[in-house]
Amino acid sequence: MTKQVAVIGSGVMGHGIAEAYALAGFAVALYDLQDEFLLKAKKSVEQSLSLLVAEQVITEQAKHETLERIQLTTDLSQAVAEADFITEAIPEVIELKWELFAQLEEYAKPDAIIASNTSTFAISRLIEKAKNPHRFIITHFFNPAQLVPLVEIVRHEATSEEVVGMTQALMKQIGKSPVLLKKDVPGFIANRLQAALMREAFSLVDAGVADANEIDTVMKDGIGFRWAFVGPIETADFGGLDTWKRVMDNLAPVLDQSKSAPALIEEKVAKGELGTKTGAGIYSYADMSVEKKLHKRDEQFIRLSKMKQD
Repeated sequence: MTKQVAVIGSGVMGHGIAEAYALAGFAVALYDLQDEFLLKAKKSVEQSLSLLVAEQVITEQAKHETLERIQLTTDLSQAVAEADFITEAIPEVIELKWELFAQLEEYAKPDAIIASNTSTFAISRLIEKAKNPHRFIITHFFNPAQLVPLVEIVRHEATSEEVVGMTQALMKQIGKSPVLLKKDVPGFIANRLQAALMREAFSLVDAGVADANEIDTVMKDGIGFRWAFVGPIETADFGGLDTWKRVMDNLAPVLDQSKSAPALIEEKVAKGELGTKTGAGIYSYADMSVEKKLHKRDEQFIRLSKMKQD
Protein backbone atom coordinates (compact mmCIF):
# COMPACT_ATOMS: atom_id res chain seq x y z
CA MET A 1 0.00 0.00 0.00
CA THR A 2 1.27 3.44 -0.92
CA LYS A 3 1.71 5.71 2.10
CA GLN A 4 4.43 8.11 1.08
CA VAL A 5 5.42 9.51 -2.29
CA ALA A 6 8.33 11.49 -3.65
CA VAL A 7 8.33 13.90 -6.58
CA ILE A 8 11.68 14.65 -8.18
CA GLY A 9 11.67 18.06 -9.85
CA SER A 10 9.57 20.99 -8.59
CA GLY A 11 8.93 22.80 -11.87
CA VAL A 12 5.60 23.42 -13.59
CA MET A 13 4.68 19.74 -13.62
CA GLY A 14 6.45 18.63 -10.46
CA HIS A 15 4.81 20.99 -8.00
CA GLY A 16 1.38 20.28 -9.52
CA ILE A 17 1.90 16.53 -9.16
CA ALA A 18 3.06 17.00 -5.57
CA GLU A 19 -0.05 19.05 -4.84
CA ALA A 20 -2.30 16.37 -6.31
CA TYR A 21 -0.82 13.73 -4.01
CA ALA A 22 -0.90 15.98 -0.95
CA LEU A 23 -4.53 16.93 -1.60
CA ALA A 24 -5.37 13.21 -1.55
CA GLY A 25 -3.77 12.84 1.88
CA PHE A 26 -0.32 11.50 1.01
CA ALA A 27 2.91 12.63 2.63
CA VAL A 28 5.03 14.06 -0.19
CA ALA A 29 8.75 14.71 -0.40
CA LEU A 30 9.35 17.31 -3.11
CA TYR A 31 12.96 17.41 -4.29
CA ASP A 32 14.92 19.86 -6.39
CA LEU A 33 18.51 20.93 -6.82
CA GLN A 34 18.20 24.38 -5.20
CA ASP A 35 16.18 25.90 -2.36
CA GLU A 36 15.07 28.77 -4.59
CA PHE A 37 13.36 26.32 -6.95
CA LEU A 38 11.55 24.72 -4.04
CA LEU A 39 10.43 28.03 -2.57
CA LYS A 40 9.04 29.07 -5.94
CA ALA A 41 7.20 25.74 -6.13
CA LYS A 42 5.79 26.20 -2.61
CA LYS A 43 4.46 29.63 -3.57
CA SER A 44 2.78 28.16 -6.67
CA VAL A 45 1.17 25.40 -4.59
CA GLU A 46 -0.06 27.94 -2.03
CA GLN A 47 -1.63 30.05 -4.79
CA SER A 48 -3.25 27.00 -6.35
CA LEU A 49 -4.69 25.86 -3.01
CA SER A 50 -5.97 29.37 -2.29
CA LEU A 51 -7.88 29.24 -5.56
CA LEU A 52 -9.43 25.90 -4.53
CA VAL A 53 -10.50 27.54 -1.27
CA ALA A 54 -11.99 30.51 -3.13
CA GLU A 55 -13.92 28.12 -5.38
CA GLN A 56 -15.16 26.23 -2.28
CA VAL A 57 -13.51 22.97 -3.34
CA ILE A 58 -11.52 22.72 -0.10
CA THR A 59 -11.54 24.53 3.23
CA GLU A 60 -8.86 26.83 4.61
CA GLN A 61 -8.01 24.10 7.11
CA ALA A 62 -7.59 21.56 4.30
CA LYS A 63 -5.27 24.01 2.55
CA HIS A 64 -2.98 24.21 5.57
CA GLU A 65 -3.04 20.44 6.07
CA THR A 66 -2.15 19.90 2.41
CA LEU A 67 0.81 22.28 2.64
CA GLU A 68 2.02 20.51 5.77
CA ARG A 69 2.09 17.19 3.90
CA ILE A 70 4.64 18.54 1.39
CA GLN A 71 8.20 18.43 2.66
CA LEU A 72 10.78 20.33 0.61
CA THR A 73 14.30 18.94 0.30
CA THR A 74 17.50 19.24 -1.73
CA ASP A 75 18.68 15.84 -0.42
CA LEU A 76 17.73 13.18 -2.98
CA SER A 77 18.49 10.20 -0.77
CA GLN A 78 16.37 11.68 2.01
CA ALA A 79 13.52 12.45 -0.42
CA VAL A 80 13.15 8.85 -1.63
CA ALA A 81 14.32 6.82 1.38
CA GLU A 82 10.80 6.06 2.66
CA ALA A 83 8.84 6.60 -0.55
CA ASP A 84 6.59 3.85 -1.87
CA PHE A 85 6.00 5.66 -5.18
CA ILE A 86 8.48 8.01 -6.85
CA THR A 87 7.59 10.35 -9.72
CA GLU A 88 10.33 11.82 -11.91
CA ALA A 89 9.46 15.23 -13.36
CA ILE A 90 12.82 16.60 -14.52
CA PRO A 91 13.67 18.10 -17.95
CA GLU A 92 13.31 15.91 -21.04
CA VAL A 93 17.00 15.11 -21.41
CA ILE A 94 17.58 11.36 -21.57
CA GLU A 95 21.07 11.49 -20.03
CA LEU A 96 19.70 13.38 -17.01
CA LYS A 97 16.96 10.84 -16.59
CA TRP A 98 19.36 7.89 -16.81
CA GLU A 99 21.59 9.49 -14.20
CA LEU A 100 18.63 10.12 -11.92
CA PHE A 101 17.22 6.61 -12.31
CA ALA A 102 20.59 5.12 -11.37
CA GLN A 103 20.53 7.20 -8.18
CA LEU A 104 16.94 6.26 -7.44
CA GLU A 105 17.71 2.56 -7.77
CA GLU A 106 20.51 3.06 -5.27
CA TYR A 107 18.63 5.18 -2.72
CA ALA A 108 15.02 3.95 -2.94
CA LYS A 109 13.45 0.98 -1.23
CA PRO A 110 13.69 -2.23 -3.31
CA ASP A 111 9.93 -2.36 -3.76
CA ALA A 112 9.40 1.34 -4.50
CA ILE A 113 7.74 2.05 -7.86
CA ILE A 114 9.60 4.52 -10.09
CA ALA A 115 7.40 6.50 -12.49
CA SER A 116 8.36 9.04 -15.13
CA ASN A 117 6.20 11.96 -16.19
CA THR A 118 7.84 11.99 -19.63
CA SER A 119 5.81 12.94 -22.68
CA THR A 120 8.70 12.42 -25.09
CA PHE A 121 10.56 9.18 -24.45
CA ALA A 122 9.42 5.61 -24.95
CA ILE A 123 9.65 3.59 -21.75
CA SER A 124 12.02 1.17 -23.50
CA ARG A 125 14.42 4.10 -23.92
CA LEU A 126 13.99 5.28 -20.35
CA ILE A 127 14.86 1.93 -18.79
CA GLU A 128 17.77 1.02 -21.08
CA LYS A 129 20.20 1.21 -18.17
CA ALA A 130 17.86 0.14 -15.35
CA LYS A 131 18.91 -2.72 -13.09
CA ASN A 132 15.32 -3.46 -12.06
CA PRO A 133 13.13 -2.62 -15.06
CA HIS A 134 10.12 -4.40 -13.57
CA ARG A 135 9.38 -1.45 -11.27
CA PHE A 136 9.50 1.33 -13.89
CA ILE A 137 6.39 2.84 -15.45
CA ILE A 138 5.23 6.12 -17.05
CA THR A 139 2.52 8.28 -15.47
CA HIS A 140 2.03 11.18 -17.87
CA PHE A 141 0.17 14.02 -16.13
CA PHE A 142 -1.17 17.11 -17.92
CA ASN A 143 -0.60 20.74 -17.01
CA PRO A 144 -1.88 21.93 -14.58
CA ALA A 145 -1.34 18.51 -13.00
CA GLN A 146 -3.37 19.27 -9.89
CA LEU A 147 -6.47 20.08 -11.97
CA VAL A 148 -6.48 18.05 -15.21
CA PRO A 149 -7.93 14.57 -14.50
CA LEU A 150 -6.19 12.57 -17.24
CA VAL A 151 -3.06 10.52 -16.55
CA GLU A 152 -1.68 8.31 -19.33
CA ILE A 153 0.00 5.16 -18.04
CA VAL A 154 2.59 3.41 -20.18
CA ARG A 155 4.17 0.12 -19.21
CA HIS A 156 7.05 -1.93 -20.59
CA GLU A 157 6.84 -5.66 -21.17
CA ALA A 158 9.21 -5.96 -18.21
CA THR A 159 6.93 -3.91 -15.92
CA SER A 160 5.32 -6.24 -13.39
CA GLU A 161 1.54 -6.65 -13.27
CA GLU A 162 1.66 -5.67 -9.61
CA VAL A 163 3.31 -2.35 -10.48
CA VAL A 164 0.71 -1.67 -13.18
CA GLY A 165 -2.18 -2.48 -10.86
CA MET A 166 -0.82 -0.42 -7.98
CA THR A 167 -0.19 2.54 -10.29
CA GLN A 168 -3.71 2.46 -11.70
CA ALA A 169 -5.19 2.23 -8.21
CA LEU A 170 -3.04 5.10 -6.95
CA MET A 171 -4.05 7.38 -9.83
CA LYS A 172 -7.72 6.72 -9.05
CA GLN A 173 -7.04 7.33 -5.37
CA ILE A 174 -5.77 10.84 -6.10
CA GLY A 175 -8.82 11.59 -8.25
CA LYS A 176 -7.33 11.04 -11.70
CA SER A 177 -8.73 9.29 -14.79
CA PRO A 178 -5.96 6.83 -15.71
CA VAL A 179 -5.74 5.38 -19.21
CA LEU A 180 -3.39 2.41 -19.70
CA LEU A 181 -1.94 2.29 -23.21
CA LYS A 182 -1.94 -1.13 -24.81
CA LYS A 183 1.05 -0.10 -26.96
CA ASP A 184 3.90 2.34 -26.37
CA VAL A 185 3.64 4.77 -29.30
CA PRO A 186 5.37 8.16 -29.78
CA GLY A 187 3.33 10.94 -28.20
CA PHE A 188 1.09 8.43 -26.43
CA ILE A 189 -2.62 9.22 -27.06
CA ALA A 190 -3.33 12.79 -25.99
CA ASN A 191 -0.36 14.47 -27.64
CA ARG A 192 -0.98 12.61 -30.90
CA LEU A 193 -4.57 13.89 -30.93
CA GLN A 194 -3.44 17.40 -29.98
CA ALA A 195 -0.70 17.44 -32.61
CA ALA A 196 -3.11 16.37 -35.36
CA LEU A 197 -5.54 19.15 -34.45
CA MET A 198 -2.76 21.73 -34.02
CA ARG A 199 -1.32 20.88 -37.44
CA GLU A 200 -4.67 21.53 -39.10
CA ALA A 201 -5.33 24.68 -37.01
CA PHE A 202 -2.04 26.31 -38.03
CA SER A 203 -2.59 25.20 -41.63
CA LEU A 204 -5.91 27.06 -41.69
CA VAL A 205 -4.26 30.19 -40.29
CA ASP A 206 -1.46 29.93 -42.86
CA ALA A 207 -3.97 29.53 -45.69
CA GLY A 208 -5.83 32.67 -44.58
CA VAL A 209 -9.07 30.81 -43.82
CA ALA A 210 -9.32 32.47 -40.41
CA ASP A 211 -7.09 34.23 -37.90
CA ALA A 212 -5.77 32.70 -34.69
CA ASN A 213 -8.52 34.14 -32.49
CA GLU A 214 -11.24 32.82 -34.78
CA ILE A 215 -9.65 29.36 -34.88
CA ASP A 216 -9.48 29.33 -31.07
CA THR A 217 -13.13 30.44 -30.88
CA VAL A 218 -14.16 27.53 -33.11
CA MET A 219 -12.35 25.17 -30.75
CA LYS A 220 -13.51 26.67 -27.44
CA ASP A 221 -17.13 27.34 -28.39
CA GLY A 222 -17.67 24.46 -30.81
CA ILE A 223 -15.53 21.34 -30.79
CA GLY A 224 -14.08 21.79 -27.31
CA PHE A 225 -17.49 22.66 -25.86
CA ARG A 226 -18.75 19.24 -26.92
CA TRP A 227 -15.53 17.32 -26.27
CA ALA A 228 -15.58 18.20 -22.57
CA PHE A 229 -18.35 15.63 -22.25
CA VAL A 230 -18.51 13.68 -25.53
CA GLY A 231 -15.31 12.29 -27.07
CA PRO A 232 -14.53 12.03 -30.80
CA ILE A 233 -15.43 8.34 -31.04
CA GLU A 234 -18.77 8.96 -29.32
CA THR A 235 -19.31 11.95 -31.61
CA ALA A 236 -18.99 9.64 -34.61
CA ASP A 237 -21.56 7.25 -33.13
CA PHE A 238 -23.96 10.06 -32.27
CA GLY A 239 -23.63 11.64 -35.72
CA GLY A 240 -23.94 8.33 -37.56
CA LEU A 241 -21.01 6.31 -38.87
CA ASP A 242 -22.37 6.53 -42.41
CA THR A 243 -22.30 10.33 -42.13
CA TRP A 244 -18.77 10.32 -40.72
CA LYS A 245 -17.63 7.93 -43.45
CA ARG A 246 -18.66 10.52 -46.01
CA VAL A 247 -17.05 13.34 -44.00
CA MET A 248 -13.75 11.50 -43.73
CA ASP A 249 -13.78 10.33 -47.35
CA ASN A 250 -14.34 13.92 -48.50
CA LEU A 251 -11.91 15.66 -46.12
CA ALA A 252 -9.05 13.22 -45.61
CA PRO A 253 -7.46 13.96 -49.02
CA VAL A 254 -7.38 17.73 -48.39
CA LEU A 255 -6.25 17.84 -44.75
CA ASP A 256 -2.78 19.15 -43.98
CA GLN A 257 -0.16 16.40 -44.14
CA SER A 258 3.02 18.32 -43.30
CA LYS A 259 5.83 16.40 -41.61
CA SER A 260 7.29 19.15 -39.40
CA ALA A 261 6.26 22.03 -37.18
CA PRO A 262 4.09 24.68 -38.87
CA ALA A 263 5.98 27.53 -40.57
CA LEU A 264 4.35 30.10 -38.27
CA ILE A 265 5.72 28.34 -35.19
CA GLU A 266 9.17 28.05 -36.79
CA GLU A 267 9.09 31.78 -37.56
CA LYS A 268 8.05 32.76 -34.04
CA VAL A 269 10.65 30.53 -32.39
CA ALA A 270 13.38 32.02 -34.61
CA LYS A 271 12.37 35.49 -33.38
CA GLY A 272 12.38 34.35 -29.74
CA GLU A 273 8.63 34.90 -29.48
CA LEU A 274 7.77 31.77 -27.49
CA GLY A 275 4.36 32.67 -26.05
CA THR A 276 3.50 33.67 -22.50
CA LYS A 277 7.03 32.96 -21.27
CA THR A 278 8.44 35.79 -23.42
CA GLY A 279 5.42 38.09 -23.57
CA ALA A 280 4.64 37.36 -27.21
CA GLY A 281 3.86 34.37 -29.39
CA ILE A 282 0.96 33.99 -31.78
CA TYR A 283 -0.72 36.53 -29.51
CA SER A 284 0.87 39.50 -27.73
CA TYR A 285 0.83 39.52 -23.92
CA ALA A 286 2.51 42.90 -23.49
CA ASP A 287 -0.61 44.65 -22.18
CA MET A 288 -1.90 41.92 -19.89
CA SER A 289 -0.88 39.96 -16.82
CA VAL A 290 0.02 36.40 -17.80
CA GLU A 291 -0.34 35.42 -14.14
CA LYS A 292 -3.93 36.71 -14.11
CA LYS A 293 -4.66 34.92 -17.39
CA LEU A 294 -3.38 31.62 -15.98
CA HIS A 295 -5.34 32.25 -12.77
CA LYS A 296 -8.50 32.69 -14.84
CA ARG A 297 -7.71 29.50 -16.78
CA ASP A 298 -7.34 27.49 -13.57
CA GLU A 299 -10.49 29.02 -12.15
CA GLN A 300 -12.42 27.88 -15.21
CA PHE A 301 -10.82 24.40 -15.08
CA ILE A 302 -11.96 24.02 -11.45
CA ARG A 303 -15.52 25.03 -12.32
CA LEU A 304 -15.58 22.62 -15.28
CA SER A 305 -14.28 19.83 -13.06
CA LYS A 306 -17.02 20.48 -10.50
CA MET A 307 -19.62 20.43 -13.28
CA LYS A 308 -18.31 17.15 -14.70
CA GLN A 309 -18.34 15.56 -11.26
CA ASP A 310 -21.99 16.60 -10.81
